[in-house]
Amino acid sequence: MNALTHHARHRLQQRAIPSLVLDLLEECGSVARTRDGDSLFFDKAARRRLRHRLGGERGMRMIEPWLGIYAVVGDQGLVITAGHRQGRLRR
Repeated sequence: MNALTHHARHRLQQRAIPSLVLDLLEECGSVARTRDGDSLFFDKAARRRLRHRLGGERGMRMIEPWLGIYAVVGDQGLVITAGHRQGRLRR
């Protein structure tokens, strides 16, 4: 797992995002460049990688509530923030 800023640690706790899901996002998530750094998220391809990593549908059902999360990783490698997507990801 990448190191977290104080802000990111607070947002993960505030938004009830487990660190395990953040680890899976960093391992299997897709990346899009944003103005603040790299945005990590679960798109269709990332969900395929995640399904393979978790061993099928049973594992996917366990983390389904967090499939709509995103995280922003800054250029220094720190997770800046994380949250639940409300709409489309701006690219």
